[in-house]
Amino acid sequence: MQQTLKPTYPSRRFSQVLAYAPYLLAGVAFGIIAIRSEISSWYRIQEMFRFGSFHMYGVIGSAVLTGMISLWIIRRLGLKDKQGRALGVEEREPGWRRYIYGGTIFGLGWGLVGACPGPIYALIGSGFLSVAVVLLGALLGTFTYGLLQRRLPH
Repeated sequence: MQQTLKPTYPSRRFSQVLAYAPYLLAGVAFGIIAIRSEISSWYRIQEMFRFGSFHMYGVIGSAVLTGMISLWIIRRLGLKDKQGRALGVEEREPGWRRYIYGGTIFGLGWGLVGACPGPIYALIGSGFLSVAVVLLGALLGTFTYGLLQRRLPH
């Protein structure tokens, strides 16, 4: 009896992982931009919090302006997601306290650590291994939030 060989296809798991490739590439591009533009520099962040330089305010302002223009274009073109729902900002929920509390905690952490959570991996990849402590803190904070989420005001 002759044995037939089945054709080999990439595993389903590999194709699922491959679906995340664009996000990985976007993250790598963001990391490169963060390092090259010095927005991940502790010195630049310290400068910003001491109001010593316009550099970071210019970057943040450019990001806000880009977001505003992008949302305007998305709404103007009526773009939709895969489920057919309109893209854009949803209606605001009542209450502002959670934004004040969350922003304050985020800003204090950013100021104390001297690193925004966005480029943590880029900083570690650049050789600043002490930022691994920041990564552990971010993971611990995320885990703690997950545990307390039901008890927090939303």
